[in-house]
This record gives sequence, C-alpha cells and structure tokens, in this order.
Amino acid sequence: MPLRLDIKIKLTSRSDRVKSVDLHPTEPWMLVSLYVGNVHIWNHENQTLLKTLEVCDLPVRASRFVPRKNWIVTGSDDMNIRVYNYNTLERVHSFDAHTDYIRSLAVHPSQPLLLSSSDDMLIKLWNWDKKWECVQVFEGHSHYVMQIVINPKDNNQFASASLDRTIKVWSLGSSSPNFTLEGHEKGVNCLDYYSGGDKPYLISGADDCLAKIWDYQTKTCVQTLEGHSQNIGCVAFHPELPLIITGSEDGTVKLWHVNTYRFQKTLNYSMERVWCCAVMKGSNNVAFGYDEGSIMVKFGREEPAMSMDANGKFIWAKHSEIQQANLKALSSSDIKDGERLQLSVKDLGSCEIYPQTLKHNSNGRFVVVCGDGEYIIYTAMALRNKNYGPALEFIWGNDSSEYAVRENNTSVKLYKNFKEQRSFKPDFGAEGIFAGHLLGVKTSQGLAFYSWENLDLVRRIDINAKNVFWSDNGDLCCITTENSFFILRYDQTKVDESKENPELITEDGITDVFSEDINEFEESVRTGLWVGDCFIYTNSVNRLNYYVGGEIVTVAHLDRTLYILGYIPNDNRLYLGDKELTIVSYSLLLSVLEYQTAVMRQDFETADKVLPSIPKEQRTRVAHFLEKQGFKEQAMAVTADPEHKFELALNLGNMGIALQLAEEAQAEQKWKQLADLATRKCNFKLAQECLNKARDFGGLLLLATSAGNGNMVKQLAKNAAAEGKINVAFLSNFVTGNKAECLQLLIEAGRLPEAAFFARTYVPSQASSVVALWKAQLGESNKKAAESLADPVKYDNLFPGLAASFGAEKFLEKTAKTLPASQYPFQPRPEERNVTEEMAGFQDVEEDVKFEQEDGDTEDDEVEPEVVEAAAAVEEPAAEVQAAPEAEVVSEPDVEAEQLVVETPPAVSQEEEATPTPPSKEDEVDEQQQQVSNQVALDDYDVSKHQNTKF
Repeated sequence: MPLRLDIKIKLTSRSDRVKSVDLHPTEPWMLVSLYVGNVHIWNHENQTLLKTLEVCDLPVRASRFVPRKNWIVTGSDDMNIRVYNYNTLERVHSFDAHTDYIRSLAVHPSQPLLLSSSDDMLIKLWNWDKKWECVQVFEGHSHYVMQIVINPKDNNQFASASLDRTIKVWSLGSSSPNFTLEGHEKGVNCLDYYSGGDKPYLISGADDCLAKIWDYQTKTCVQTLEGHSQNIGCVAFHPELPLIITGSEDGTVKLWHVNTYRFQKTLNYSMERVWCCAVMKGSNNVAFGYDEGSIMVKFGREEPAMSMDANGKFIWAKHSEIQQANLKALSSSDIKDGERLQLSVKDLGSCEIYPQTLKHNSNGRFVVVCGDGEYIIYTAMALRNKNYGPALEFIWGNDSSEYAVRENNTSVKLYKNFKEQRSFKPDFGAEGIFAGHLLGVKTSQGLAFYSWENLDLVRRIDINAKNVFWSDNGDLCCITTENSFFILRYDQTKVDESKENPELITEDGITDVFSEDINEFEESVRTGLWVGDCFIYTNSVNRLNYYVGGEIVTVAHLDRTLYILGYIPNDNRLYLGDKELTIVSYSLLLSVLEYQTAVMRQDFETADKVLPSIPKEQRTRVAHFLEKQGFKEQAMAVTADPEHKFELALNLGNMGIALQLAEEAQAEQKWKQLADLATRKCNFKLAQECLNKARDFGGLLLLATSAGNGNMVKQLAKNAAAEGKINVAFLSNFVTGNKAECLQLLIEAGRLPEAAFFARTYVPSQASSVVALWKAQLGESNKKAAESLADPVKYDNLFPGLAASFGAEKFLEKTAKTLPASQYPFQPRPEERNVTEEMAGFQDVEEDVKFEQEDGDTEDDEVEPEVVEAAAAVEEPAAEVQAAPEAEVVSEPDVEAEQLVVETPPAVSQEEEATPTPPSKEDEVDEQQQQVSNQVALDDYDVSKHQNTKF
C-alpha cells in the first residue's frame, strides 16, 4: 500500500521565475532568488515577505544562507558573488568569481568555505576568512557545471552534475575528480546525497527525463525512476521521511519511496515548470521554485515515532531502526528540569516498514509500528513479530488486548487477542480514528463516538477534530481542533438510561451524554495526556501547561517543540521527547494534581488527606487554584505567600489576619489597604491606627473631618507641618479657623505671593508685613518688579475698604462660635453674609478700627517678629512678578494631599448702611446646645448616634 502522507501547503507566493530556493535552519525563512535579479526572504509561518534585495539586473541563479555569519551569498549571471548581511541588508563583500554564468553555490557546514560552479566549466573553492581568496580550482567537466552538493556524511567530499552527461565526485584536497558516474543520455541538471546512515547513495536528474540512484561506493546505478515527460530540474532525498523528490519542467513533482522506489504521489500546483527544490534536516518542510513563483509544503507530521510505557521504558524509531532506552539506569540526581537525559540506548533491530507512528499498549508488553499502509505488532522487549496487517491508522483500546485499525476511508476493524472481532463502516466515512474510553471516528460530518463493546453510536458531534484525549476514569474528554480545544464531561449513566428508555436516542446518538457545560480554550494543542482530572499538554507556542477546573497553569516555557510521552507518578515527573529523539523531563508533583482533582470532584476529605504531602513551596500554587475555584477561606489557610495571604484576608474582610500580616511586613501600602478595609467596616479606631502608620495625612484628614473630630484635625495640622505636607497642614488649619497658622505655613514655604493674597483676603492686618517680605524676596531677582508692589498701609487709596476689612477681621475673631452639625442647613452661606451689617453697633470693634487708623502712620513697615523670623528661613528667590495669583494653595511635587481652593468672602462695602440685622430664629439657638463639646471620640464614633456632631 502507498505511504501515508499528509501534505499541507504552508506558503504560496507568486513572482517571476524562481531559480533557487533555500531554507534557514533555525528561523522560519525561505530564501528565493529570481530570474529578474532580486532575492526575497519569506516567513513561511505567517506567509509574509520579510526582506527584498535588488542584487543586479541579470538572473540570480544561486543563493544560500550562511547562518553562522548571518549572511546570504548569491551568484548571478554578471559572474559576481555577493555577500549580504540578512539582518541589515548591508552588502558585506562582492567579487568577480567566474568568466561565465554562476549556476550553483554550496556552503561548507563547518569550515569557512564556499564552492561555486559555472558555465565556464570550473568549480572554485573560496575561503572567506582569507578575504575570499580562491584557494582551489576543480577542472574536469567539458560542459556547464549545473549543480554541486557536499556529502553530508563526509564533508571533505562533494559531487557535481554537468551537461556533459556525467556526475563527478571530488575531494577538497584534490583538483581532479575521484571518479565519474556515467549513465544519462543527456545533460545532468541536478543531484543530491542520501543523508541516512544505511545507504551510500546519491540521486541525479537529467534532460533525458530520468532520475537515477547511484551507489557511490560501488560506482553503479542501482535504480532508475521513470515517470516525468520533460527535463528533470531538481531532485532530493527527504532527510526525515522515506521519500525521494523529483521536480520536472512538465510542471509536476513526483514522490517515490526511498526503500522500494515505488511511485507514491504526484503534486501539481499549476505554476508551470519546476526549477529547484530545498529540504532541511530536522524538518518536514519542502520548498519548490517554479516559473510563476515559489511554494512550501509540509509532508507528514514532525512528531517523532516515540513511546514510553508506565515503567519508564522508551522505544523509538530512527528511520527504520528501532531503539530502546530505560530510565532505571538514571539516578534522580541525574534528572533536572528541561535538561536532556543521558540515556543508554539499545538497538532492537530494523523494522520491515518505515515507522510513522509507534505506541505501547496499556500494559507495556506490546508495541505497534504503523507506516507504509501497514501495521506490525512486536513484543516490546525483544521486538518479536506478533501480528501484522494493512492499516492506515492503528489505536490501542483500554483493554490491553484490544485494538482497532482503519484499513481505508470507509471501514474500521476491531481486534481482540490478535483476532478480528467485528468490523463496521461508519456513516459518512472514516477519515481518522481516536483511542480512549469510547472509539472515536473522524468523519466528513464531524466526530462520532462508538462503544467498544457493541459499536453502538453513543454521540455524534459537529466538530473538525484533530485529536481526542480521555481521562483514565472516562469522565472527562478533551477534543482538540486546529486552533482550540474543548473539555467535555461524559455521563455514563445517560448511556445506561438509554438502554431502558430508547426515546433518549436520536439520530445523533444519546441526548445529554456529554454535559452542556463545555470549556473552550483558544489554544492549539500538540500533544497531551490526563493525570486524574488534570489535562497536561504542550501547545503551538511551545508552552507546557495543564488544565484543571476551568483554569490553565503554565508549568514551563519550552525552548523548542516537545511532545509528551508520559507521566510517572512515583517520580513526580513528566517526560517529553523531540524530533531529534532526545528526552527531557519536568517535575510535576502528583500530590498537587491529586489535591486539585479532589477539589474538582468536591471530595474535600481526600483533599485534606493529600494536603500534608504537598511541599511548602507548592502550596501557594494550590492556594491560587483554590481561590479561582471560589474557596478563598481554604486558600488563605493553605497559601505560604504572605502577600497572597494578605490579599485573601482583605477580600474576606478578615481584619485580624490582615493586621497581623501588616505588622509583620511594616509596608506603607499594606497599612493603606487595611485602612480602607477598616473604614468600610466602620472600625475607625483601626483605620486611624493604620493611616497613622502609613503616614497617610490625606486619609487622616478625610477621616477626621468626616467624624467631626476637631482636636484630631488640629493635631493633624501640626503633624503634617512637621512632615512637610504643606497642603494637608494648610487645609487642616483652615477648616479649624487657624488662619494665622495658614499664613505662617505659606511664608515658611516661600510662597510669598500666595501668602500676600491670602493675607489680603483673610488676615488683612498682616497684609502689609507679608508684602514687605514679598518685595524683599522679589528684589533679589527683579528689583523693578519689586518696586511696583504697593504696600496696603502706605497706599491705602489703592485698596478701597481696607479699614473696614480690619474691623471685619476683628469682628469675626471676637464673634466666632462653634455650632453643632445639625445647624449647618440653617446657616447662611459665606457669599450670602454681609459682615458690615453684622458688625454694626459693636462699639469695641469700632474703637479697634479707629485705633488701627490712628496708628497706621507710625507702624509703617513694621513686621511682627514671628513673620520676620519666618521670612529669614526663605532661601529660594521668587520668580518675576506675573499676573496676580488666585487665592489657592498650588500643589508642589512633594505635597501629597489634594488641592485646596479657598473661596474669598464678599468684600466689605463702605457705602452700606450700618443698620444692625435682627437675629433670625436659627440664630436663637439654645445656649446649652451651643456649648456641646466639640470633641468626638473617634474610637466610639457611630454615625447613627452622633447625627448632631459639632465642628
């Protein structure tokens, strides 16, 4: 039967004629050189053109990556070789290499050497470490030398194909050929070496429409491949699959089996003639160049044929050779997360077919190899043949003696103890089969599940499934697609009920056999397995994750593509393999998985028993899981991370634990968070304590003013001033009526312009002294501006109503009284008051005003001692005079509290009548009510009990 091949187009680009293609070994890049003289670099993962180089106006027939130097080398019809840095696109070097068109380039895999061949019939060797000196010339061909290829098994040897109908094999140390292979009737265009270890072969393609396989040790032709109708332009041995690739000017690519030479498949992408192809070791990707562009396809799957049994025995296929390794030979100290295991490998022998999949059965006694349209069951220890047959796919059942095979796209057969039990043809065909608690069949209409026992349809799901994974107990099922995966819960009781109640069975199977609560995740799963109720998987971006309870946890970020092989509970380790057949391991504690599984099953008794076995360093991860499941109390008890525990305590409102953790940490942020919680819980005593420890003056001010605690506000004013929190200190003094201290704060802060306007508005008696300080400060930087400032006392004509404002200041000081909060709605707003009317008739005030006027000339610029002392502390000169600032405290970088805007009371008019205003009913407040204590103890504060709190 033909080799099973999955062929997927990864990139198609339309362009001018493509003369050569190459693949980068580490980046997802394809290099394309064109007949019009340009070179393109494509990203074949996202199908984007990354870079373009305009090399020359003539065809570029050869281009190659030099990854270790970050170079591209090109050979063109202008007979020059050019070297470019593919990161910067800078031309590194250029030189004349031949006297005719350059046909082919080959980069030595380890030495600083480049081979070039040309229509001048010469092959030249260049050393870039010697400034691109030509160190050797190979002569012997009598026509154009079309291609050169270095032997991957012996890097000192290379072969050349020429239109003189010969293939010559050379050594780097000799300018003459070692030997010549003849057999083609027309010119030879292309050739390639076989990289496998078992055959010393090379292949050639010629204008006689034939491809020939040569044994370069016996120098004989071992096989001729016929099938193309035009010249063969490219040939290749696939480095990973048992395939020979030939491309022709008839527009087709043909695939042949490397062992049997049987024709497998023809690819025709309707892009005219095929000129070149490129393959790369370690990859299933193949690039082709056509007349009308380039294309990249992926053959088969890159997942290696590897398997591990429950005891830690590995078995894998290296081409057709089967090898075995055992973990028991390693000590636990030799196993470290992410590091390759140094296993002792044992050869079991050669397989009769090319293995594409390899898998142990459930008890590990047998292993099946499937490939080439056949399957062979071997004993796992000695590789003895137990059974074989035709199969496109093979899966083991949960019973170790049971298995199923898909022979073609229409039928599936079930076997038990190596004997066929039954076969059936699923509705809508059989495009794939999946193992597990139920037999899964991929059809043209979706995914169908059948019972292993009687092949009854259990459920049909409309989904394009890529793979299916079942948990060990059969309760959970993961269905993966190309870009996402789904977690479903299977209910066996529904199957039992359907046997008694056939009405539950529809044409799509049993109703509600899978729960409607489906978890969908937008991730592409490569490989996976279940451990309990935890689904462990690797994804397309090389992360190792596991799913449990609707949440995804990342175990590790992988540096390359790895495939899960198995989990060994006794070792608490997960084992993975890569396409290079190396094994790595990651620690994944079984106790953690068992605990999470028990929580998901709501088996808290089991969870409590498992918890002591979980190491302390893993408990925080478990706590995060519990928190996401809604079990925050249990999470707080389990977590070992103080930060996490503090957050949980806040969420749960547990102030006791939060206070204890805050005291241990002594972190300002924690005190602030706890203060917020205490405020929400109306525990104002604790809130005050936390805000004090956090030095949160803004919060203390809010708390004190909200509670009406005047003494606390006054104390806060002192503390904030001592800490340099000017805004909070200013506002605290202002709301308690201590305007003199507000003025002093502004002076001490060097904010004299603001102090002057504040004094003019609220403390007019101090305006003259503050202006004097302002003039002195401003004079140091701008004398003219300082002289323009007017002293209110000397120039009273510029300040109408100044004398009346002195009287208003005294009046307000002597008549200030404290009222309970209950009287606030009945008091006039500041803009509604007329102070002139209110102070009319008060003789002591008028006498003070007269005294102020009489002594005004003698006081002159005399400044109070405390003001002078404060002015001396000012160090920084003020900026030049600008527009008059508003009466507000402007926030500075070191001030944490909010801005304070002070509203100016209405100016006192001299023309208003001095008629006393009769007291209103609201002013006739009971004398006892006015004498209620202003102090409200914050510790005993209760909003419901203190509705009439005074301030």
